[in-house]
Amino acid sequence: MTSSTLGKITSEVEISNISSHGLWLFINEKEYFLSYNQYPWFKNATLNNIFDVKLLHGHHLHWPQLDVDLELKSINNPENYPLIYQSEPSGGH
Repeated sequence: MTSSTLGKITSEVEISNISSHGLWLFINEKEYFLSYNQYPWFKNATLNNIFDVKLLHGHHLHWPQLDVDLELKSINNPENYPLIYQSEPSGGH
């Protein structure tokens, strides 16, 4: 039996694991690994900051508390999207 009224289709992102090497995301039935070497913004982030992620438009990941935005294309094909990380200048040094 099927319903004639369909529910709202939503895309969710799940943090499936966090280790000392990086974190795993589960999105649209696919798993992604973000290593801290390639995505250093997450290395010292709190759990609350990491888990506060939104999937926008089905392809855009946004961590508002970390001010981090990633496209799924860049995670799937990192060689096409080189990331350049610059640490914040430390005051007084």
